Amino acid sequence: MPKTSARLLSLLSLLQARRDWPGALLAERLDVSPRTVRRDVDRLRELGYPVVAFKGPDGGYRLDAGTRLPPLLFDDEQAVALAVALRTAATTGAGVQDDAARALATVRQVMPARLRHRIDLLQVTAVEQPTARPRPPVDGRLLMTLSSAVHAREVLRFDHTPATPPESGSAEATPRRVEPHHLVTWGGRWYLVAFDLERGDWRTFRADRITPRTPTGPRFTPRELPGGDVAAFVTDRFRGGGGTGEWPCTGEVILSLPAAAVSPFAHDGVVEELGPDRCRLVLGSWSWPALAASFGRFDADMEVVGPPQLRDAFALLARRCARAAAGPPAPRTPGGKSRCAAGPVP
Repeated sequence: MPKTSARLLSLLSLLQARRDWPGALLAERLDVSPRTVRRDVDRLRELGYPVVAFKGPDGGYRLDAGTRLPPLLFDDEQAVALAVALRTAATTGAGVQDDAARALATVRQVMPARLRHRIDLLQVTAVEQPTARPRPPVDGRLLMTLSSAVHAREVLRFDHTPATPPESGSAEATPRRVEPHHLVTWGGRWYLVAFDLERGDWRTFRADRITPRTPTGPRFTPRELPGGDVAAFVTDRFRGGGGTGEWPCTGEVILSLPAAAVSPFAHDGVVEELGPDRCRLVLGSWSWPALAASFGRFDADMEVVGPPQLRDAFALLARRCARAAAGPPAPRTPGGKSRCAAGPVP
């Protein structure tokens, strides 16, 4: 690619990355003189890109908004990132697989042959993790409705269907009136983080269980989210809602396994190497029996460091496992003796 064309592509990429660019900073990033930046801006204008200049102490340029642009240009890294995002859209749970495929085909048509070739080489098969209960996809229009209410800071009214066990049948939807604050994704599902006006508390609602009502309510002044960070808030809610972002039950054991064999399966746990075949593992969970079971899945001898609740949970699981291993009690004969399927004992 000619040097000037490559520089124009870099300049356009920078202008799309942020609203205002001081001329001196553009020259520094492109490693050219301010005069060259001015000439390159004129070339972009000739190509139809609405680059406007702004005055002031740090006068510079911006790519004007609200104007139809010529076909988009991407550098190699942007093209690969776009292809990966669109090809893996099926794993987002947003129900936009077909739209993503059409978008990739459309974008591919306006790219140079070199970038089209790179995208065609990137063949990705998105495989979702199997679950006992499949995750229902969320309609893209619903996500736009929720996101618009968050952006406009408008009270949202909707019917919410609570979770119910499969054997209990369908549940009746309940009306909700909330102040929507964040639309987030967690584990392939979409959630609305909102302040429930009727209950006077923060809630997380699964998007696929929301049926919006129209019209939306009045505008509201955003409240401060507990902890101030949406990622920490959502993590805390999925770890028991204690307000600390930590698991309600945390324990520590010493495993008779090398740290390298444990680390890939410890997830958010902490692994410390104690020797070639010993390591310390700290894990968290919802309950003490669940935590003990999490340690047991490493299939190795272990020593419980603490706390006492974890040791008690291991004892409880041991009793349950012993009963499960023994099987159901043998049926008894009318005379009161157990009947043995294998025949009489000599």
